[in-house]
Amino acid sequence: QVQLVESGGGLVQAGGSLRLSCAASGRTVSSYTMGWFRQAPGKEREFLAAISLSGARTYYADSVKGRFTISRDDAKNTVYLQMNSLKSEDTANYYCIARLGARPTSTLDEYVYWGQGTQVTVSS
Repeated sequence: QVQLVESGGGLVQAGGSLRLSCAASGRTVSSYTMGWFRQAPGKEREFLAAISLSGARTYYADSVKGRFTISRDDAKNTVYLQMNSLKSEDTANYYCIARLGARPTSTLDEYVYWGQGTQVTVSS
């Protein structure tokens, strides 16, 4: 079992950048396909990005493609989400997720482990 703790959220102006981190404990993150999703108040969960075990394959939602980059550092047991060109509509709580299995997927129900989330607020 793996525990996930997100950090790096905060308040940023539109057009700015943030880097979220997801620190894993309990088991090495190298055993998991990792991802991120977000949820804004009154809205459904939205898959954002996923990265394969090796890091060779990544998968992004159209809404963030070209602006967000997911990466992993297994030596640090950490996954990152670099967010650039932030927009007000990116305001949400951001969650790190993990699943056993090599294939990155946008199906959130396939991710068994979730963190507590970190709030990102983008001011216009």
